[in-house]
Amino acid sequence: MSVPKNPRKKAHSSVTIVDVAREAGVSYSTVSRVFSGFEFVNEETRRKVVAAAERLGYVVNLQARSLAGGRSNIIGLLVPGIDNGYISEIVKGIDQELAHSQYDLMLYTTHRYEGKEAYYVKLIANGLVDGLILLVPLIIENYLQALPTQDFPYVLVDQVYNERPSTTVDVTNWQGAYDLTNYLFSLGHTRIGFIAGLNELNSASERLDGYRAALKQQRVAYNPALVAEGDYTPGGGYRAGRNLLRLPERPTAIFAANDLSAFGAMDAAREFNLDIPGDISIVGFDDIPQASIVYPKLTTVRQPLIQMGQVAVRLLLEKLDNPEKEARRVTLGTELVIRDSCAPPRA
Repeated sequence: MSVPKNPRKKAHSSVTIVDVAREAGVSYSTVSRVFSGFEFVNEETRRKVVAAAERLGYVVNLQARSLAGGRSNIIGLLVPGIDNGYISEIVKGIDQELAHSQYDLMLYTTHRYEGKEAYYVKLIANGLVDGLILLVPLIIENYLQALPTQDFPYVLVDQVYNERPSTTVDVTNWQGAYDLTNYLFSLGHTRIGFIAGLNELNSASERLDGYRAALKQQRVAYNPALVAEGDYTPGGGYRAGRNLLRLPERPTAIFAANDLSAFGAMDAAREFNLDIPGDISIVGFDDIPQASIVYPKLTTVRQPLIQMGQVAVRLLLEKLDNPEKEARRVTLGTELVIRDSCAPPRA
């Protein structure tokens, strides 16, 4: 007895963007915007398109486009967004380094949509690119499980994953935080607030550990009340800064785990009519381009952001040329940058 075929189901090799649009009940231009990571797409529509593509096997169709056994000469780059100086500087380094190679760059923004990271990896890694650079991925396991094979070439930037041998580029987060905290101590600050970063990121825990190590070295007791939860965004820094400034005995200095958080803390301080650095000192971490043009200019820890991107490309190209090359971790140094946002505490 023959089984009737589903008229809506097509062979994977013949599925087109128009088929996905018809399946999802949207225009093909909407499907194109979803697949290109376009930001201004309704979330419900995005879910419908992704679900339709998975039902029809559109990702498998993309894989079939590549030449069997050949290379696309394209490197994939997944970033959470391109709306801040930290990301854009690393991407600049990646682009500069790739300009000296035979590879082109495919940039894809995940916007940290929960549960979508694996699909984005499947979308571009199955035949479209030869290797991947993952810039500060939150849930690394989601990405790695979606790779076509266990040995698919990839590099992690500013994130460490110890569950699986992974080539990684990061910086001396602990040392940078330790040095910056000690600088505040050298000015006479002993009550130093800390705005933490995203818990899922290795850099956040290392910077908090560096801060705590400096407290211990200075024989100052660690006070959990002086550590406010942040998320590496100006909004998170603003909220955390307000919480610290509301304390009955507020800190005389605030160390924000990144520059964007420091900018938010500065806004909070101004709302409290506090002068920076006269009434309170504020420092950050990263040294993104905006750090030298805000008022007052931000004291921070410089990450070699452009170099991080360049090194990530070199490591990935090494892996492409020699697939047997073992995974390794390259840690670049940080540098204390003293500007105008710090002063000794008022007597």
